[in-house]
Amino acid sequence: MTTETLPSTHPAGRSAVSEDGATTTTSPPRAAARTRLKTEGIYLWFLVPTLVLFTLAITVPAILGIFYSFTNFIGFGEWKFIGLTNYIAVFSDPAVLSSYLFTFGFAIVTVIIVNVIAFLLAVGLTSQIRVKTGLRAVFVIPMVISGIVIAYVFNFLFSNSLPAFATSIGFGPLQESILANPDLAWLAIVLVAAWQSIPGTLLIYIAGLLSIPGEVYEASAIDGAKPLRQLWSVTLPLVAGYVVINTILGFKNFLNVYDVIVGLTNGGPGTATRSIAMTIFTGFTGGDYAYQMANATIFFIIAVLISVLQLRLTRGRAAIA
Repeated sequence: MTTETLPSTHPAGRSAVSEDGATTTTSPPRAAARTRLKTEGIYLWFLVPTLVLFTLAITVPAILGIFYSFTNFIGFGEWKFIGLTNYIAVFSDPAVLSSYLFTFGFAIVTVIIVNVIAFLLAVGLTSQIRVKTGLRAVFVIPMVISGIVIAYVFNFLFSNSLPAFATSIGFGPLQESILANPDLAWLAIVLVAAWQSIPGTLLIYIAGLLSIPGEVYEASAIDGAKPLRQLWSVTLPLVAGYVVINTILGFKNFLNVYDVIVGLTNGGPGTATRSIAMTIFTGFTGGDYAYQMANATIFFIIAVLISVLQLRLTRGRAAIA
């Protein structure tokens, strides 16, 4: 027998009678597509408030800032176009170049310290040890404290407690605050920034380590691999993607360091610990608005290039996985 198709009695579809007498109704593809598009359109309206706020608070000020970087605007009053003068001056300004050198050096050293310590802690907190859940909670505490609060607390420790302790035991190098030493002040900033950043990096490494199947370690143990060999030949290759992510994210975050420096040294002694962000902000309040906007534009381009590099590397790791 053949299937008999009856005329549609419902505006939304067609009815058909099969061999056993059952009647089925199918919706037209166009009607389903229209419904889907209508629903997605409703969802898009929820993005409007966020887009408006983002545009007014970030996009518009950024465009205006880039525009003023080609002028002699000081933040108020009249201005005129001066072309690339500000950009040329930035590349020949010793103070600006010094801030870039300090910031990139600080970021590189801190990224290495943070990733090494966080990875070792993650290995320990995912191993078979007691109270590891409680220890994870303890190590995450620095992440929830404001950076400026942490900086002021460590400022007191470096300026008062540590010199007093060093004096009591007769240790000369630390009897004076290292924050007042141009050669050592950066070490204090690295220490505080690392202490605050390790928890976030630690959580990412813990997630990576927990994603490794236990069978991999069992197989390596059967092959005679010891714990150190497993760490080097099994664990590290399998969490390489997480290492890349933590390295690039950390590097970008440390390039923007500001609050920790304000709370510890305020850029001193002199300008020994002045970062790029501090140099830009100080220029805004000191009448160098257009000049520092040129500096901020250059810094923005550097951040974009680092972000593109991050996307390429992480995408490659995802493809391999």
